Formats: sequence, structure tokens, C-alpha cells
Amino acid sequence: MSIRVKIVLVVLPILLVAVVLAGMSSYFVAARAVTRVATDFLDFKASELEKYAESQWNLLVENGVADRPDMVAAAKAGVESFAVSILRSPTELILGFDKDGTLVLKTSAVDLRPEETSRAAELHTRGERGFLTLSAGGTERVASGFPFGPFGWYVLVTEERSAFYGDVETITRATLAILAASLVIATILLLIFVRYLTGPLTVVAGAMRRIIDSGDMSERVPVEYKDEIGQLSHTFNIMLEELGKAYENIKRYALSAKIAEIRERKTKNVFQLYVPKHVLDEVMGNPEQALVGEDRVLAILFSDIRGFTSISEKMMPDDLVANLNRYFDLMVNVIDAHGGIVDKYIGDAIMAIFGAPVKREDDVLHAVQAGLGMVDALKSFNAEQEQRGKPPFNTGIGINYGLVTVGNIGCDKKMNYTVIGDMVNLASRLEGQTKTYRQPILISESAWMKVRDTLPCRQMDKIAVKGKERGVKVFTVRKELTEPETRAWPIHE
Repeated sequence: MSIRVKIVLVVLPILLVAVVLAGMSSYFVAARAVTRVATDFLDFKASELEKYAESQWNLLVENGVADRPDMVAAAKAGVESFAVSILRSPTELILGFDKDGTLVLKTSAVDLRPEETSRAAELHTRGERGFLTLSAGGTERVASGFPFGPFGWYVLVTEERSAFYGDVETITRATLAILAASLVIATILLLIFVRYLTGPLTVVAGAMRRIIDSGDMSERVPVEYKDEIGQLSHTFNIMLEELGKAYENIKRYALSAKIAEIRERKTKNVFQLYVPKHVLDEVMGNPEQALVGEDRVLAILFSDIRGFTSISEKMMPDDLVANLNRYFDLMVNVIDAHGGIVDKYIGDAIMAIFGAPVKREDDVLHAVQAGLGMVDALKSFNAEQEQRGKPPFNTGIGINYGLVTVGNIGCDKKMNYTVIGDMVNLASRLEGQTKTYRQPILISESAWMKVRDTLPCRQMDKIAVKGKERGVKVFTVRKELTEPETRAWPIHE
């Protein structure tokens, strides 16, 4: 709803109430004045008639003939004649009633209705004096009444209501017409005034809409008034100027931010070739914590190609690098798929960790499943090698689970996100033992305790490890047992 409509809806009822009150006031003032005139007029005639009737009765009493019906009838006829003589208008009517409401005096012919007769009887009983209104012969009348006991009459001096109030109603209708015309004119003037008053607001609103649609901050609103609306327009122009400056700054900042984002993305893409994605995300998201190390329990996986030296002697360098990269690509995809990150490449060996920088409850299981997946991926790789006439790769995988120190280790010029500690060395030694026990994968006792309820495992031996006073149990693991293994493993246990 527009502000123009709101102003009209507020002011128009006020005007309407004022007009109605003025009309009602004029009507009631006029009606009160007319009523006073009618009362005085009718009371005067009623008083004269009552005096005459009393004089006639006094004559009867003084002459001692008040008990003679013929003389009383003559007196009543004299009163009726006097009543006719005081009438000055054909619409005036003087009536007299007995206690039953029956007409005993009338100055002209009139037929009373039953309800009018009942009203007359009621007035006779109450004996009211003064001004009153009633209906006689179906015509609304105003009257002044008085009881006259000697004759047993109740007398009414009446006049048609329209004779007194017709002019009042005419004046009232004229007044209402004038007030209605005034209301229409006031409404028209109000609409013109509201349009004139709110015009600048419409201009400001239109400018806002155009700026929103076009984004043009150079538009300005004309300042046409030296009042609050003019101040609004002036303030709006100042706001546009400041918004224009801010908009230009935002565009410059946005451009700079976009350029920085593109540079960061390019840098990230380049470094991702050398740094694990998880590590890169952590460093870039929280650079102030990048050099902080911590002790954490996680799984370490070592994988190494057996006899790689002899393989490298049989292949050209570029061919060797291509095959090695294809092998690494397969292995790393498996590690990534199980939530691990490649810590480093050590020649043809891969070191991966599970549980850093993001730790999960089943890191060991993911590490072992990744090792088993690498074994399966190696079979596909060797099948392709055979088709190409290239030598197959044989690998060993060692997995340990324990407490290590993890963090960014190095100096300002060169740094690696890695793990160090005794548990790392044990994982490397387990990988080295795979050739001795002719198993593709060996895991430590701590890893076995975490996966034994999920994957089939078998203890291979208890070996001595450098730096350890007690022997270390080693286990092999499978995705599922073959039929011969199903028969043999329980016997071995």
C-alpha cells in the first residue's frame, strides 16, 4: 500500500467525522430551537383554552346550574366554539377525550385509530401537561395537553409536525448536501496535496529502483524542498556518493581476491604434486600450526619392490621411469581410496600413513585393506607387464600400528610432513621380512589385535628386532582364505 493511500485513509475518516458531527450539530440546534417555538406556541393556546373552560365552569357554579346537564352541555359547546376561534391554520387541531379515549371535543373531522384511542386514554389517566408528540388520524403531530376535571376531559392543542419541522428537515437536507459537496472538494484537495507532498518520495523511490536494476551509482535525486523531504533527498544523494566509492573499492578488492585465489589455486596444484593433499589443506587452512608436531597413534605402511636393481638393469632409463610411475599411480590410488596419504617415496619404496592429519577409529583396518588392495592391484599390473613383454614387479608390504611423532619436520627452506619413531622402523623391518617368509604382506601384533575379528590372520613367527629386548610377533593377513589355506592354517596354529 502506497504512502499516498495511507495518508488519504488516515485524513479522510477525520474529514468524514467532522462533516457528520457538523451536520448532526446543525440539525439538533435547529430542532431544539423549533421545539422551543412550538412549545411556546402550543402552550399559549392551551393556556388560553384552559382559562376559557374554567371561566365557563365558574359561571355554571356561580349561577347554581352546574348540576343541570343542559347548561353543562351549553358550556361545553361554548368551549368548543372558543377552541375553533383560536385556530389560525387549517392543520391545527384541538381534541378532547374522556377517560376511555373517546373524542368529546374536536375542531375538525378526524378518525382515530385503535392504538391512537388507547394512547388518548393513557394520557387521560396520567393527566400529563406540557409538550408531547402523538399520532392522530395517521398524522404525526406535536401537542400541548392539559386535563380539565370539571368536564372529565383531557384536552390536546395540536399541530402537524411538518408545520414546525418541515423547514428544519429542508435546512438539514441542504446542510447535508453542502457538507457532502465540501467533503468531495476536500477529498480532491487532499489527493492533490498528498500527490504534491509525496512526489519527491516517489522520485527517491524510483531512483532507488533504477539503481537496483542498473547498478548505476551516478544517478542523483533533485532536491526540490527545504524541509525534511529535501533533507531526505540530500542525504540519499550523499549515500549514493558513498556507496559509489564503496562499490569501486569492493570491485578492486574482489579483483585482487580473485587474482589471489587463482594464484593460490595454481600454487596449490603445483605443490600437490609434491605434498599430500591432506597435508597441503591443513597447512594452508591453519598455517600458524604448520610447524607444530604431536605424538599420535596411527598405522604405517611400507611397500618395496623386490629385486628392483636387477629389473632396472634390464630396462632403458626412460622405460624404467615410465613403468615405475605407472606402478606408483596404481599403488597410490589404492592408498588414497582407503584414506591414507603417501608420506614419501624412497627409491622404489612407498611409505604411507593412516591416521594423520585426519584420524579415524579404524585407521589400522584401512591400512591393512589398502595393503591387500595393493596386492590385488599388483596382479593387474603384472598381467599388463606380461602383455607388454616387460618384467613383473614383486613387492613386500609391512604394516605396523603404534605411537609416533607426526608433524612438519625440516627447515624453512625444505620441510616434509612425516612421521618418526620406533614404530616406523618396525614397519620397515616387517616389509623386509616378507621376502624371508615368502608372504606379500606382514603386520605387527598391535595391528593384528585391531583386525583379527575382521580379516583372517595367521602368526608367522616371533622375530628379534634390533633395539627390542623381546621378540616381536609377526602375522600375515588375507582378504579371504583359499581352499588350501582354509585347511592348512588351523593345522599350523
